[in-house]
Amino acid sequence: MKKIRAGDVMIPFEKYPHIPYWFTLRQTMAEMEKSELEVEGRKSLPRVILIFDERYHLMGMARRRDILRGLEPEFLRDKPLDDRKRLFDLKRDPELKDVSSTEIMEGIRRRAERPVSEVMIPIEVTVDYDDHIVRVVYEMNSHDVSLCPVLRNGELVGVVRSVDVFHRFAQVLL
Repeated sequence: MKKIRAGDVMIPFEKYPHIPYWFTLRQTMAEMEKSELEVEGRKSLPRVILIFDERYHLMGMARRRDILRGLEPEFLRDKPLDDRKRLFDLKRDPELKDVSSTEIMEGIRRRAERPVSEVMIPIEVTVDYDDHIVRVVYEMNSHDVSLCPVLRNGELVGVVRSVDVFHRFAQVLL
């Protein structure tokens, strides 16, 4: 079997969704919603978006769950966890009558105008374009990430997603 490298399974940077750090959570969601990735004839939506500074240096990334966490209204965030759980307890209040949907939506709309930089996570690991795919798997597992930026001569050239690595292994093994 031929050596499979990170560069063989990566999505080129220019085809992967990316934004500047000052975009709002709302703008970030719009970018993710309109992005569709096609890899080897298979389509998918991105679960992560890359975030850059003014000089196009990679600052971090935001996962869908980071954005959703960032949308949680202040009045809910300030309550103790037990109170928040009780507020959404379907056994106690099956129709969630105690929750004001207007108040929640207002809070979400306000939070959606915050910059994505407030919820982004730093890049913990990168791989080199020529790294063996086993190294990619090792780094993803070691750092518990599903997306890894790929560098060539120190420059970002793409990203490797765990779904694409999985697919490549399936092609070899099945």
